[in-house]
Amino acid sequence: MHEPLPDAALDQLFREARTYQWFDGREVTDSQLAAIWDLMKMGPTSMNQLPARIVWCKSDEAKARLAGHAFEGNVEKIKQAPVCAIIAMDEEFHEHLPRFAPHMDNPKAAFAGEEKRAARKTSAFRNGTLQGGYFIMAARALGLDCGPMSGFDNEAVDADFFADEPAWKSNFICSVGYGDPEKVFPRAPRPSFEDFNRLL
Repeated sequence: MHEPLPDAALDQLFREARTYQWFDGREVTDSQLAAIWDLMKMGPTSMNQLPARIVWCKSDEAKARLAGHAFEGNVEKIKQAPVCAIIAMDEEFHEHLPRFAPHMDNPKAAFAGEEKRAARKTSAFRNGTLQGGYFIMAARALGLDCGPMSGFDNEAVDADFFADEPAWKSNFICSVGYGDPEKVFPRAPRPSFEDFNRLL
């Protein structure tokens, strides 16, 4: 039987974790990025769809390319981050379902065909976004900080980075590193349970 995590872990994951837009310059290694993936892939998705696809922009060249498609306020945030990940989703994820959902009888059929394209896109977005949340929590669990962003031209990013994978579509981008606590905003208010919850 599982026990609640200690307060220190809950603080690191939630209560004291912040969105960081600026970092202290320490390197993030390839093995750390692989460790994020190895944690986030364990989070649940519908039918084990696992539609998330990630491009890790580590080099100055890759970050400059990505920054070229960002809104003005995000350009320097991308360039100065140790790593900036493009969190994308594969709208043809169903092609991999025989591998990832072997417990099901012909799982690919549930999403195959042109008439099911809209359902594929909806499911890829929903489950890919879930995996994006797991990405952030995995990075925090490994002692890293994140700065998720949505201020960029999705179509331009897709054309630049996914020309060879046209079914991959960008969802959001997320900088990863060791956050600079001197450059973080005060925490904004959060609602109480009573504000937005109903018990029926």
